[in-house]
Amino acid sequence: MDNLCDALEKLKLTGSDYPSDKLDRYLDCLLQALGQNNVQSSEKILQSGILQVFASLLNSQTSCTAKIAHIIAEVAKNEQLRIPCVDAGLIPPLVQLLNCKDQEVLLQTGRALGNICYDSHTLQAQLINMGVIPTLVKLLGVHSQNTPLTEMCLVAFGNLAELESSKEQFASTNVADELVKLFKKQTEHEKKEMIFEVLAPLAENDAIKLQLVEAGLVECLLDIVHQTVSSDKDDDIAELKTASDLMVLLLLGDESMQKLFEGGKGSVFQRVLSWLPSHNHQLQLAGALAIANFARNDGNCIHMVDNGIVQKLIDLLDRHVEEGNVTVQHAALSALRNLAIPVVKKQNVVSCGAGAEEC
Repeated sequence: MDNLCDALEKLKLTGSDYPSDKLDRYLDCLLQALGQNNVQSSEKILQSGILQVFASLLNSQTSCTAKIAHIIAEVAKNEQLRIPCVDAGLIPPLVQLLNCKDQEVLLQTGRALGNICYDSHTLQAQLINMGVIPTLVKLLGVHSQNTPLTEMCLVAFGNLAELESSKEQFASTNVADELVKLFKKQTEHEKKEMIFEVLAPLAENDAIKLQLVEAGLVECLLDIVHQTVSSDKDDDIAELKTASDLMVLLLLGDESMQKLFEGGKGSVFQRVLSWLPSHNHQLQLAGALAIANFARNDGNCIHMVDNGIVQKLIDLLDRHVEEGNVTVQHAALSALRNLAIPVVKKQNVVSCGAGAEEC
């Protein structure tokens, strides 16, 4: 701890005027101390007043910039030290560093900003207003081969996407293309799950729904369903649920839904139909919910009723009279209700055996 105090004193007294090799050595001392006892060392760093010196040092990028950002990231792991980091003026120079080309600087800068703004919608909104979203999307595209940097971007997207104010900025970028490209490269469940956690909140926005459909996300989701439907592994079951749930979410957008329906001839619509007679309850549920979403359009309703979808849904209901899956029953009834809305086709639904009370 004496070495830490000595290093802090030297840094505070000399700042950017100190030779870079000695500055580097003192920064290493701080990182070592943080690794040994983060809480106590972070308190010492705060008490020393060095955070304000760091803000000044970050304004001019040097060979020590990555280590300074790394120290800030470690200090900001402590909840009580995040506001002092903000008060020290660290956010503006850190945001500017997201435009540099050094990948280690980018990684540590992203970690520092993420830790400072963690669980604070106010600070996250500040980052959005400072334009970090287009910058991070660009970083994801340029550095897609750098796994730590890619994961940093995904964590940042996941946090920022929770804020409604972020959706318009995300929609103005090519984030859908970048995420789908990245998703297609993944083979590990954990990596796919990380991308799913970003896709779900983004897909709540109708413009982004359409962008994701146009980028080919639905084909990826259908592949996952095909690969996992017969598996009894917990990871595969979870992945099947996530993929099918996201598929249904994409169909909540009017434009994305119509693009996938393709006049009832689309391959996606045909695949969804095949889920209804499946023995997998999750797929039955997703299939019924998808039909309910397709049926929000009167023209789609007429096409589906003409092509026998009502009987498929009634068969699904009959299967669950004994099996008793109430969630699937409700989804099938919701689909029948939507199909019955166009007056011209209401009688067709009733004649197939779906009574008015059921619908």
